Amino acid sequence: MNRCSRCTNLHRMTQATFSDSPSTLFINGRWEPAASGAVSRIHNPADGELVATVSEAGREDTERAIAAARAAFDSGVWSSVPAPERGAFLLKVAAELRERREKFARAESLDTGKRIIESRIDIDDIAACFEYFGRLAGQSAGRVVDAGDPTVVSKIVYEPVGVCGLITPWNYPLLQAAWKIAPALAAGCTFVLKPSELTPSTAILTMQLLQDLGLPDGVANLVTGPGAQAGAPLSEHPDVDLVSFTGGLETGKRIAAAASGTVKKVALELGGKNPNVVFADADFDAAVDNALNGAFVHSGQVCSAGARLVVEESIAERFVDELVRRAQDIRLGGPFDESAESGPLISAAHREKVDAYVQRGVAEGARLRCGGAAPEGEKFDAGFYYQPTVLDRVQRGMSVVVDEAFGPVVTVETFRTEDEAVATANDTIYGLAGAVWTQDAGKAQRVAGRLRHGTVWINDYHPYLPQAEWGGFGQSGVGRELGPTGLGEYQEAKHIYQNTSPQVTGWFADHGKEK
Repeated sequence: MNRCSRCTNLHRMTQATFSDSPSTLFINGRWEPAASGAVSRIHNPADGELVATVSEAGREDTERAIAAARAAFDSGVWSSVPAPERGAFLLKVAAELRERREKFARAESLDTGKRIIESRIDIDDIAACFEYFGRLAGQSAGRVVDAGDPTVVSKIVYEPVGVCGLITPWNYPLLQAAWKIAPALAAGCTFVLKPSELTPSTAILTMQLLQDLGLPDGVANLVTGPGAQAGAPLSEHPDVDLVSFTGGLETGKRIAAAASGTVKKVALELGGKNPNVVFADADFDAAVDNALNGAFVHSGQVCSAGARLVVEESIAERFVDELVRRAQDIRLGGPFDESAESGPLISAAHREKVDAYVQRGVAEGARLRCGGAAPEGEKFDAGFYYQPTVLDRVQRGMSVVVDEAFGPVVTVETFRTEDEAVATANDTIYGLAGAVWTQDAGKAQRVAGRLRHGTVWINDYHPYLPQAEWGGFGQSGVGRELGPTGLGEYQEAKHIYQNTSPQVTGWFADHGKEK
């Protein structure tokens, strides 16, 4: 793919950072190669160009990283640092991320293929996440419990859970990592981070940043490589106290099962099949525009994507016609193509999976209104692009309604009544996010209250706040990220009961004195 000379130079700068030095495992404050010497190559999904060569960790490497994190935690080198000072460190991380914004954004775009403008926004959001937890860190002083006795001092204190295994996905590599790293450090934990083997570059840059800022050795550790080898020990090892995973449902189930052997804490964010409910009285233009955003931002590779359009029957034909018209006009291109509005899928295998999903839906009776194939043209030949796709006239129970596509595909269902809208929206094993579009404030609140989803937007789609919890109902996972509860995932509550005037209870008689 053609690029301007400036963008080509930026690409080479980022490439040189990693491909010249394959020692990308960060263990106990040192950069190391994999014990086996194995490496893997990262390619830009927009054009296939080499981005980085990184170490490919195996079980032995991850176990060394766990040992380093365990030793660091047990030494108290980080947990004993006063919480306000840990918070101040996170504020420095936020400031440094803003300083290095362009470097991080380029690395993110080269790994994922997403547009550079989206990556810049991601880095801003990541900095805001570190800033939020930096400010929150010193505010968890615990609480005093009224024991009903003036001679008793009873309090609840919150302590770090310990060693954390953090496993993150490829769609928002550093954003999802930050949602785990920031609260872990705020709480006083140590961690081993295992990013997706497809998109490790910003994780490497983050370890460099933490090292530059003076984080003690062993507190932050990084292993790059495939999940089966590099990631599996994080959910199995007895020295890991918590495993936090963001990714697919089936992998999440395996992690939960593996973690049960040591009864460690588990936090899982496993995606969703998210309904975007549009009533006839909604602001038509805003609802169409946000339906596009909900479904096609980052080519639909978003856990909260509005992949299920649930629209009131009386406006469905007009609404879908306009959605299709707009979807057909979406411009695809690489991260540095200034005319592009959306990018490629992450890999050839993932594109094949999305296409198979679409074809299965058509075979089941869905009406293909647009898309359903890779785009044609020389500029797309080397990348993994897929056209924005609308499947109309789907029925509850179809695979395209039940299963998560994780691509640029939206299905259309209709309803006649408010009750039917709610029943349709809740007809999923997932429960991550959803939206309601109506100008009737009472209806909006009623429907939002009845939806079984962790986040519900009213007359909007996709925004999130670091101070507001994020997570899902049902098989979208367990636990929450962000907000005060997100910090609580990395803490243990301890009750300390102090009797300031101890007395003999007399419960058991002193028979020796009786003699």
